[in-house]
Amino acid sequence: MLKTKPGKTNSGWFFEDYFVGQVIEHAVPRTISGGERAIYHALYPARGALYSSDDFARDCGLHESPMDDLIGFHTIFGKTVPDISLNAVANLGYAEGRFHRPVYPGDTLSSRSEVIGLKQNSNGKSGVVWVRTTGVNQIGEVVLDYVRWVMVRKNNLDAAAPETVIPELAKAVAPDDLIVPEGLDFTNYSFTEAGEPHRLGDYEVGEKIDHVDGVTIEEAEHMLATRLWQNTAKVHFDTTAREGGQRLIYGGHVISLARALSFNGLANAQMIVGLNAGAHAAPCFAGDTINAWSEVLETAETDADGVGAIRLRLVAQKAGAAPFSLKGEDGKYLPDVLLDLDYWALMPT
Repeated sequence: MLKTKPGKTNSGWFFEDYFVGQVIEHAVPRTISGGERAIYHALYPARGALYSSDDFARDCGLHESPMDDLIGFHTIFGKTVPDISLNAVANLGYAEGRFHRPVYPGDTLSSRSEVIGLKQNSNGKSGVVWVRTTGVNQIGEVVLDYVRWVMVRKNNLDAAAPETVIPELAKAVAPDDLIVPEGLDFTNYSFTEAGEPHRLGDYEVGEKIDHVDGVTIEEAEHMLATRLWQNTAKVHFDTTAREGGQRLIYGGHVISLARALSFNGLANAQMIVGLNAGAHAAPCFAGDTINAWSEVLETAETDADGVGAIRLRLVAQKAGAAPFSLKGEDGKYLPDVLLDLDYWALMPT
């Protein structure tokens, strides 16, 4: 009879394994190369000038073109998955995210998370875990920090429910707390090279922008993206991990796709510096065609020359949904809404 010893493999963390105050150092640092940019631009219709041209970036006061902000976000997020969301039912939301400094080719990123909240669901089979994740580079400088919350399965259904702790989170990052990258200067900004003439003063609070274009999500592209950022969540890989046998499209894939689509109308919203709130409102599957629209929520000045900040709501929805649709009379997201993301970006004044 074949006997095996337990303990060599890891089935991931379950809800009952977490406690408030727990700090988790995530494994496998990742060095970012220029190839990452090429793959990112192959996966998404990303055309931001600052991320495409070293010369454009130098004209804006940087020493070279940084990586797209979401490359850093996905990489740092991916490190956390084996410890936070391997056994997740769904990733639920984001808050209090700040991009502290750009990521450049050659930077090595690693992550750690602190558990700041827990709440068992009424069914006793799962619970919500809140974590604050911090990503640092090779010399220990903070690149990004943010809060996210995720619904995680229980393994031992008889495990006692923890004391409920729900963290109080800011509704938005205050403009004064936004960090403009050192040296960034938009006084020599080329609107011609960037692709659109619109500067911060051309946008009004409450204005809504239909980004027009749509992209159909392919299974192969989603799987490539999920592997690229080493996201090992079972629901993205294993068709037996979800009822119905469909792999759930990684939420970061939808975020990057919607952000790239927003170029049409917001080409000059160059750098993401704040992540105020976010919700993956509905599951997304291969074959879904995604459209996007944005709403201007706020504008602000910064201390950097020629640099302002614009707060945007970015919504991804399935093709065929009514333009600018979001929630019904009951306050719940409409079924075709996939993503509702509230973020700050830097824009020339």
